[in-house]
Amino acid sequence: MIIVDTNIIGALYLSNQHSVQAERLLLMEPLWSAPLLWRSEFRNVLALYVRKKWIKLEDAQQMMAEAIRLMRDREYDVASHQVLNLVSASTCSAYDCEFVALAKDLGAPLITADKQILSQFPQIAVSVETFINERSL
Repeated sequence: MIIVDTNIIGALYLSNQHSVQAERLLLMEPLWSAPLLWRSEFRNVLALYVRKKWIKLEDAQQMMAEAIRLMRDREYDVASHQVLNLVSASTCSAYDCEFVALAKDLGAPLITADKQILSQFPQIAVSVETFINERSL
């Protein structure tokens, strides 16, 4: 099991520079987990795409439904005190620290493309490229 942030989840559904890697990651490690916050973050990304007319509303709804199926039974609440402790020890947002807190709680790596998380939490956060490369060896 791995923890993924919303950028990685989104890359499966919205074509970007990390999409190919996200697909490879899912094949290598299909048990993705995340804090419940991912849903709100992903809905917000989809809302932007709909408003900019980059995707249709129906497509956004389908992507959200598929992502919820992917993450089913592997979404977690995160304790506020843990998130705030991480915030106080870093410059990351509370949103980002939810993913870090969950990774620490579950003893699983956090796979992300977020440079700030990678630099602030190198003991728990791993880039998608590094994770794939290390697993491919």
